[in-house]
Amino acid sequence: MDIKKNKPADTSAAEEIVQVNSKVHKYWIGGYAACAAICITFYFLLNTNTISFFSAEHTSFAKNLFLGATFGFFVLACGKLVEMLLVKKAHSKSSAYNLVKLIRLITIIIICMVIISFLFHNWYTAAVSLGIFSLILGFALQVPISSFIAWLYIIIRSPYRVGDRIEISPFTGDVVEINYLDTTLWEFGGNYLSSDLPSGRLIRFPNSLVLQSAVFNYSWPKFPYIWNEVPFHIAYGSDLEYVETTLKDATKAELDPEMAERIKDLKKLIEETPVDELQIKEYPFVNFKINANTWVEATVTYLVHPKKASVTRTKIIKHAIAELLKQPDKVMFPKGDSR
Repeated sequence: MDIKKNKPADTSAAEEIVQVNSKVHKYWIGGYAACAAICITFYFLLNTNTISFFSAEHTSFAKNLFLGATFGFFVLACGKLVEMLLVKKAHSKSSAYNLVKLIRLITIIIICMVIISFLFHNWYTAAVSLGIFSLILGFALQVPISSFIAWLYIIIRSPYRVGDRIEISPFTGDVVEINYLDTTLWEFGGNYLSSDLPSGRLIRFPNSLVLQSAVFNYSWPKFPYIWNEVPFHIAYGSDLEYVETTLKDATKAELDPEMAERIKDLKKLIEETPVDELQIKEYPFVNFKINANTWVEATVTYLVHPKKASVTRTKIIKHAIAELLKQPDKVMFPKGDSR
């Protein structure tokens, strides 16, 4: 994937494919049809001896070549037509992206079979030669082949899709492209940032890594949210009930109203699994614990979209501290060198 200067940074490969309008597809289909018409015309001219630029042996090869090219361009036109129709009916951009990749792969395979069938009359010899060549190639290209098999696994099992935020050791980022041999991530966090903001770097790793490492998907389709928390340090003499109420109110004010409904969805998902005795507290909730540095740590936990975690956390901290500071008699903060 090439990132151009005049292209927005958040434009992904899936969006590029889906946004291609029907006119462009029609131009491609028309171009392939025209090339097929030209090739079949040359085939008939050679077959009727209207033109004779080659010897008899070369003429036979040229006829097979033009006939194979005719079917090849026809297959390309059909592939573009199917691609245009399926993309329109796809439920999401990631589904459209996978369909386009799969259609293009099938198109290439069919074209290779068509060309081989027209250029080689002896199928047995061609098959033996192809088998030996594939065996040698298989030993030489084990990593690319395993990456291609991993691509099939990604398409079928969907450990991640284009647009998902994932972590696959040691990389973290948003998936912007899934090719036949590698995956491209738009990194967030990284070595230069302590937050989960985009670092501006692209990460490409072989698809075979999916078969070797655990994949953490923060954008699971059934529940694309994560739990996040913010700790606040207060003194022992603080009114803990007031602190809890204030933190809850400040957090709710900065979150989307629909998040409360997402808790119900999460409870339903858990009920459908074999997991027992897993309790989901009211949303958001506050926990208290004693810190080793002589203060109480009040932690507010809430649900948030993974790509909004950093922004939401900042809003909650600003709002919560402003509210806590309004009641210095009820909320006391740690003082001294141990603060």
